[in-house]
Amino acid sequence: MESTALNERMARWQILLSEFDIVYINQKAVKGSAIAEFLARQDLEDYEPLDFDFQNEDLMYVATAEQDSQENHPWKLNFDRTSNAVGNEIRAVLISRYGDHYPFTSKLDFDCTNNMAEYEACIMGIRAAIERKIKTLEVYGDFALVIYQLKGEWETRDLKLISYQKLVLELMEEFDDITFCYLPRDEN
Repeated sequence: MESTALNERMARWQILLSEFDIVYINQKAVKGSAIAEFLARQDLEDYEPLDFDFQNEDLMYVATAEQDSQENHPWKLNFDRTSNAVGNEIRAVLISRYGDHYPFTSKLDFDCTNNMAEYEACIMGIRAAIERKIKTLEVYGDFALVIYQLKGEWETRDLKLISYQKLVLELMEEFDDITFCYLPRDEN
């Protein structure tokens, strides 16, 4: 059916173009052998073969970094949640001191409030930082309630959130330095 519709469209274009003495000719398929023959006839005067020899086969990664300027920069963690009719999704991004981004995402398979989902996202990111043995971390979130509760500036009254806060406080002991910063939603 597609070829019939295509043929009809091409026929319509041929009729319209014939008014201007333009003739449409179908393009024939180009075979691979024709391309190979064309490339073989081309003379490359400045051709240099590629060198596939790697000097040190045991070396996996080479990078340069200024250690002194990067030592004082902590890792960063941004976290957030998304809620819709289907459920809740949580996201976290760890950002290394060199600017590398490591994203994490998960779907929550239980009913929860927005506050609980924000805590879940924060916990997921903190656990990922612990797994990577990160010792200095700045945590950024756009949900003021969670950030200020974790900073200790706001009191946690909701019984559902108290257990989340306790868990985060326990996880914080794994770090030499961890700070929580409120980040407006449009900057997160």
